[in-house]
Amino acid sequence: MNFNFELILFYAVIISGLIALFDIIFLAKRRKLAHAAKTKGMANPPEIKLPMIIDYAWSFFPVLLLVFMLRSFVYEPFRIPSGSLEPTLSVGDFILVNKYHYGIRLPVVHKKIYSINEPKHGDIVVFRWPPNPSINFIKRVIGVPGDHISYINKTLYVNGQSMPQEFKADSMDRDEEGRDWKVEERIEDFFGVKHSIYQNNLIPKYDFNDVIVPEGMYFMMGDNRDNSADSRVWGFVPEENILGQANYVWMSWNSHDHSIRWKRLGKAIH
Repeated sequence: MNFNFELILFYAVIISGLIALFDIIFLAKRRKLAHAAKTKGMANPPEIKLPMIIDYAWSFFPVLLLVFMLRSFVYEPFRIPSGSLEPTLSVGDFILVNKYHYGIRLPVVHKKIYSINEPKHGDIVVFRWPPNPSINFIKRVIGVPGDHISYINKTLYVNGQSMPQEFKADSMDRDEEGRDWKVEERIEDFFGVKHSIYQNNLIPKYDFNDVIVPEGMYFMMGDNRDNSADSRVWGFVPEENILGQANYVWMSWNSHDHSIRWKRLGKAIH
């Protein structure tokens, strides 16, 4: 089951805010008058306690509102659930996603009201998965509107230009169940964005030629090229599905040996 935390938080802000507003409009003045009448002439008048639900609303509303505003318009934390972006991002990485880099969107409805930047080649972005927008995915932007994308012999071509690769090292990839297999780690120069990718030479080549990215759409791929369900499988990502740009790893948990990957903390994502 996928919980829409944003919607739950939104309702929590609205409900606590309405209770606090109801108290301001209807109850606070009555309490003040009752207190004045009850304590007239008393040296140490007793305090009148707030009803529990109103007390909780006043306690939680400012905190909930602050969290909602920060995660809606500034930064939102996400957890990496799969290895599709290995070796750039590892399973168990907790990342911060910049929510304003591409513009200001209304929370919950995700409608852009102010544009700042557009996704560009090489950006790593979080977006709502087109087949099921209630699920968030993270991939690298490979194609922007109007691009011609080809993938031949495990080499990317964008608008006829190949993205050069060079061998770095033999490595091991691991799935969520802890199964390992050999891969090659290579450095890809993607329009000046140099980053590592994984290739598994035991998996057959998945070639396609001259896929044109439509207007308002983006072509996404994982850096774990032979272990990523991405635009090669389920198609393009509409611009309105994009949530933000991944910036930093703030925490990384290795669930296999139950340890913190200290070296990954604070790592910039590119």
